[in-house]
Order: sequence, then C-alpha cells, then structure tokens
Amino acid sequence: MSGPRDEGGDDHGEEVPDVIISVYDGNIQYEGFGIGLAGVQGLGVGADWGRVLPGGRSLSHRHDETEMFVIVQGRGELVVDGVRRPVSPGTLALFEPFETHVLENTGDTDLVFLTQYWRDADRALVSARSADRLSLGRRPVFVCSPPPTPNGDLHLGHLSGPYLGADAYVRFQRMRGVEAWHITGSDDHQSYVQAAARAENRDPEGTAAHYSAEIADTLALMDIRVDQYTVPHRDESYRTGLREYFSRLVGSGAVAPREGQALFDAETGEYLYEVDVSGACPTCAGPTGGNMCERCGEPNTVTDLTGPVSARSAAEPRLGTVTRYSLPLHEFPGTVVDHHRHGRVPARLRELAARVFARPSLDLPVSHPASWGLAPAERHEATEGQVIWAWVELSYGFLRGIQTLGGRLGRNWRAAEPDQDWKIVHFLGFDNGFYHSVLAPVLYKAAFPGWQPDIDYHVNEFYLLEGAKFSTSRGHAVWGKEILGPDSVDAVRYFLSSTRPEGEQTNFSTAAYEALVRDTLVGTWQTWLDGLGERLGGRYEGRAPDAGNWTPEHSAFLGLLGGRLSALTAALSPDGFSLRRAAAELNGLVEDAVRFSRQESPLAATEWSDDNRTVIALELAAARLLAHGAAPLMPRFAARLGKALGLGIPAHWPGTVELLPPGTQVDLAGQVFFTPRAAESDPASPARP
Repeated sequence: MSGPRDEGGDDHGEEVPDVIISVYDGNIQYEGFGIGLAGVQGLGVGADWGRVLPGGRSLSHRHDETEMFVIVQGRGELVVDGVRRPVSPGTLALFEPFETHVLENTGDTDLVFLTQYWRDADRALVSARSADRLSLGRRPVFVCSPPPTPNGDLHLGHLSGPYLGADAYVRFQRMRGVEAWHITGSDDHQSYVQAAARAENRDPEGTAAHYSAEIADTLALMDIRVDQYTVPHRDESYRTGLREYFSRLVGSGAVAPREGQALFDAETGEYLYEVDVSGACPTCAGPTGGNMCERCGEPNTVTDLTGPVSARSAAEPRLGTVTRYSLPLHEFPGTVVDHHRHGRVPARLRELAARVFARPSLDLPVSHPASWGLAPAERHEATEGQVIWAWVELSYGFLRGIQTLGGRLGRNWRAAEPDQDWKIVHFLGFDNGFYHSVLAPVLYKAAFPGWQPDIDYHVNEFYLLEGAKFSTSRGHAVWGKEILGPDSVDAVRYFLSSTRPEGEQTNFSTAAYEALVRDTLVGTWQTWLDGLGERLGGRYEGRAPDAGNWTPEHSAFLGLLGGRLSALTAALSPDGFSLRRAAAELNGLVEDAVRFSRQESPLAATEWSDDNRTVIALELAAARLLAHGAAPLMPRFAARLGKALGLGIPAHWPGTVELLPPGTQVDLAGQVFFTPRAAESDPASPARP
C-alpha cells in the first residue's frame, strides 16, 4: 500500500510511475511447459498468467530461476520434487532454483495462477549445493539394478557398473536417513538361459537355478547388499502377476496381435531371435545379436539385420511371417519425452530415445515363439506357443520386487497399483538403456495411465579388461569369485570405483590394480594411519588430545577438510552421483592429510606442544572423516577404521568436520587395513586372495 501523493512532487522533475494493473481475461498468448500462458509486462521480473485446463497438467521442468505461483482460481495439486500438495485460491508457492515442479488440475474448472520468476545467481548456487534439495526426503526409494541373466556367474565387468553403483548409492542414502532399498533378482526367462542349458546339456530351469545362486553368492562376496532378490521361476504368484500385467497392456489397446516379418532357421524351421541370430546392426553396422545392438544401443527387429547368421544351423536364415503381440512404439514419443522431463535422465539416454523415435515406424514384438518363458493369459490361435518377451517382464519385475519387499516390511506396496510417492532409481549399462528408459515408460503408461513414474537413471559404459571387452566365450574375464575375499573386497571395490566406466569406457588391468593396492592403499593410506597411531601412542598414550593453539595453517587445513566433505557429498548425491569422483575425493583427503602432517612435523620435537596437539587433533579429524566418507564405497575398511578411532561403525553421514572427543582411546598403530597382492598372484587364476 502507499500513502497520499505529494502534490509538490513534480518540483523535482520526476514522474510518478503509473500503477500496473493486469487482469486475467482468459486470452492465452502462447503455450509453454504444456499449458497456456499470457505475459504480464512491467513488473521488473518475468511474469505470466497461467492456465491449466481441467484434467491437464504442466510438463515437469526445473530451471535456475526462483519462481512463485499464486493460485487465483480452481483447485489442483502441486508436485515438487515428487511431493504432492493440494492448492486452491489463495495458495502461494515459492520454488527454489532446480526444484522439479508440476501443476495438475484435479477440478472441473480452469486452474488459473500468476507466476513470477527471476534470476538470483547466489540463490541458484546455494540451491545447487543444498543438502535439503538433494535429499530424497521421506519417500520410499527403490534402487534397482538389472536382474542378471543366470547363464553364468558375474565378472568384474558386471560388478563395476550397476551393482557396485546401486550398493554405494543405497549405503549413502541410508547414512542420510533415507529409506532406501536395493532391488534386483534373476532374469530367469531370457533366451540366453535356454542357450546355456543346451550347451550344458540340462534343462533351462535347472540352469537358471544354478547360476542364480552363483550370482547371489558373488554379490555377497562383493559386499553388495540386496534387500530383494527376486527369483521368478520359484514363485507362482510372480507368474500370475506378470500375466495380469501383460493383460493390462493388451487391454489398453497399445499391445495387440499383429502379423509381421520374422527370421527362421532354414534347416530346423526354428524361430530366430536374440541369442539365436546375429548380423550387422542396421543403424551402426557393428556386429550385433538379435533385437539389440550393444554398440549403439538401438533395437533391431532381426529382419533388418545385414547378413543374418543363425546359431541353430549353418544355413542362411529364411524370411517368413508370424503373428506376435506387438507394440507400435513409434506412436509414443510424447510419453517418453514427458517421462524424461520428470527425473534424472542422462543426455546419453535422451539422445538414444531421439534416435529411436526418428524412425518412421517401429513395431516392436513383445511376445515370441519359444519353449522357455511365460505364456500370456490371453488365448489367441495365432500366438499359441509364444512367451512374454523377457524385456517386457523386466518392467514388471521391478514392481514385483517392490511388492515382495513391502510384504516383508509390512508395507502395502502393490505391483498392480504403483504409488505416485515411490522414487525409483535405476542403475544400468548403456546397452540396456533402451529397455529401461524408452520401452519401460511406454509400458507403464499403457498399464497404469494415472501413474507418472518418478525415475532417475544412472548409466555406465562397458568396462574393459586389459584393453578388450570382457568375453566369457574367449575366457577373457576376471570372475568375482577369483579375486574377491575378506582381505581384498574393499581394495577391489575402491579400484572399480576409481575406474568405473562413467560416461566413457574404462579399463581393468592387473598391473594397475596391484599398483593401487601397493602404492595408494597400503603405501599411502595405511602408512599414514599407522604413523598417526604411533605418534599418538608415543606422546598421548593412545588417546586423542584436545586441540591447543591454532595457527593459520591449522585453520586452513580444517577448511580444506570441509571442502573435501562438500565435494564427497556432492559426488554421492543423486544429481551428480559419481563413484570415480568419490574415490578421487577420498584419496585427495588422505593426500591432504599426509602433506599437512609432513608440513607440520618440524614442531613435534620443539616447545610448541600446544600447536602440535592441534596437528594431531586435526589429523584424527581427517581420519574420522575418512571413516565416514569411505563407508559407501569400502564398508569393511570404514567399519575397522571407525572402531580403531573409538567411534564404532560409521552409521551417519557427517554434516561437518568434527574433532575426536578429547580422551578417546585410539588404536591405529599396527592395524592392517589392506594387504598387497603377492607378486606371483594372478587374478585370472582360480586362487582366491
């Protein structure tokens, strides 16, 4: 409000600005974020009238501006970072930079609001770093790694990607107080299981059971904690649920029997797909198996392969026709784009989707003639003898895992009724990107039209072995059971974290692994901790001293530790999750402590005892930070270090750098945290370290 005007105001030659009045009149000037907008001028900040039609919603989006909504008409729901809140006339909402927000109209009249938005560089930077914004809050968080195909055990190429990533992510979130669970299982009904069964002269069910158990054992050896490991062939209710899910897809009209071309073995007459056929990719011309190219990530329909080769005989495959349940994927680009706006979707996956939808058409078979797998509940003469495609089953399997986990926890989570409150996080290799981030969202939309899944994706590339791709057929692999043991597991986890293929292919080499254990983990980390323990025992009887006098160098080192904590927190948080950066920050923390210790060592034998007490106290603070910061990546090391520092097993993520309480009994001297590999040991041999 303003007071009476000064009649003499014009003596100064200044004009009194006109009052700005804008009235919403229903005229929409342009479309933005999926809704109608009309600009408001002259306010000094960006401003619009917005209108959401009944049953409509704005597109999920985030930006660097601070934004404010004032609801003036209608009712609806505001979804901010996955949390829903009702809105009605008189509601004001302020969005911090980078908060994802959607406005939904749940009423039967227009939902009208005024929005104002402005840039504030300082506020944007604070929000980008905000622990509160990066927190997943009180929502249940389901972290899903791809169910391994039980046609063999896991090697380091498998373990380095989704499984280690998902495990570290869950461990960090739990330290932050988030309810997070790791869900995976056994991909029993893959065609590759049947191929392995033929090669090993046993039935597919026995093959799946054998390798599923081996995989679970290897994950346990890697200290990868799985909260729900679903084994489909053991659970009849799983089969019922999958068939009901497929029936939902058929009932939606998106999936229906359609005749199309297919390849058949010219000698046996067998239908060819996936493992039974190979050729050149129609997109990148690289070598590929049936239905998916690992190199470019695009699907193929088998009939579009160049130079197809059957694995069932030496004869050239013949072209024929077959009726299968199919999905016209090309009709759903908007569904995928809308989904990709909602969560964390790396550019690599969004670009893959753009390539797929650039095709004029893609009728994707979602059932196949096969003797291994689950048949649909629908009885259609033309599709008899067919099974639900394993990659359709994948999308159901995650929901089923949530339901089974909920049953054990006393939570009413149902695969048939996915909750809008669920936060799902997928860790996957790029070669599976199409199935997770393109196909699954379309299937979910068809099966559950009212559910908008909030999914983050974390994707890795291939991990190489000595410069070449891991290959089980050529024996070019380091199997988990060959290198993992109680004394080596943390070293393996750290090396795989530090070389994890994030955004690019990376490499495991025996020499590099052994050098890291010898020079970094033993030669630097363990040597520093042992030396700190010896100094503590010699001068303070093994008890943490209280800090004494602080020099500028001391306070600078404390600030340096704070910077490491901030960087490590950012590296493990949802938006910027990177085990490579986290591993680098942990090593940087130790290197900082070693330099600081060496720099301050001349004080040890002088009269500056108060200053030296501060040095020891700060080094212990660095060790304390290392114990907590290493817990998601190296849980055994973190637990042992925490106990040696008198802290117990680190259970909570630190909000700041803290000194050890004065008088704490510390037992660092002589501790063996890491053991170097014997010079003659070879990780490719069956011997366990």
